[in-house]
Amino acid sequence: MNDTSGALLGPAEIRDLAGRLGVRPTKTLGQNFLHDGGTVRKIVRTANLRPGERVVEVGPGLGSLTLGLVEAGASVVAVEIDPVLAGQIAATVAARFPDADFEVVLSDAMDVTTLPGAPPTALVANLPYNVAVPVLLTMLERFGTLEHVLVMVQAEVADRIAAAPGSKIYGVPSVKAAWYASARRAGTIGRTVFWPAPNVDSALVQLERRDPPPTTATREQVFAVVDSAFAQRRKTLRAALSGLFGSGAAAEDALRAAGVDPGARGETLTVDQFARVAEQLPAADARATGGQAPGQEDA
Repeated sequence: MNDTSGALLGPAEIRDLAGRLGVRPTKTLGQNFLHDGGTVRKIVRTANLRPGERVVEVGPGLGSLTLGLVEAGASVVAVEIDPVLAGQIAATVAARFPDADFEVVLSDAMDVTTLPGAPPTALVANLPYNVAVPVLLTMLERFGTLEHVLVMVQAEVADRIAAAPGSKIYGVPSVKAAWYASARRAGTIGRTVFWPAPNVDSALVQLERRDPPPTTATREQVFAVVDSAFAQRRKTLRAALSGLFGSGAAAEDALRAAGVDPGARGETLTVDQFARVAEQLPAADARATGGQAPGQEDA
């Protein structure tokens, strides 16, 4: 599609459109509307999309990033929870890119299990900051066709998702994201490109799908171990996993069988090591699959 200077929404247009719709950004929905065309195109370039690639966007809002995606020739399906915004965005896209391959789904992203059209191979989104990690992990779980992801989140959250073992900020989001993909921070976004300007910094995090660790444990079992390991970060794994395995002695035996030091702490383990620990869970133990939902995190 042609790259015309007026194709994207600017600050005045964002405010005008919001005013006409009676939309006031809410903290409850984590709404901060992106209004800078240069930033939008930077995000789209960083996403490195193939021509015609099917992209799912979560939380398109007034459509700033959506327009950038269709301008680049992507086939876009947007998931929007706000009925007013969902009703408007198709008209906004059609007015500026009449030939765009675009669909909108009115839904909470946490409730979406199927999407219309071809299965998406990319997720590109400015995620609502209050639910960014649960949404990201849920989309990775439910849509195995997603090959690559680029999301804008709170800078602190981006660092935690991309953190490596041994880091002070390595935790539940880091390990669960690593189950699905490799992650890295891919850029910083200034506060002034949003309306209203958020009171936190933003960053891009890029993920590339990879196979989960080779293991006989289920994802639910691995995530149950991860949740328990980080429930009280200062505890050793022997103490942190005692409830999951029934006793400290049983946890120690399981850790040693997995080749993990019982005196270590959760932030030192890779996702592969967590998987080896999960393999030691009693097969008939209901607690083995009783961890948090895949999208939950240590806030």
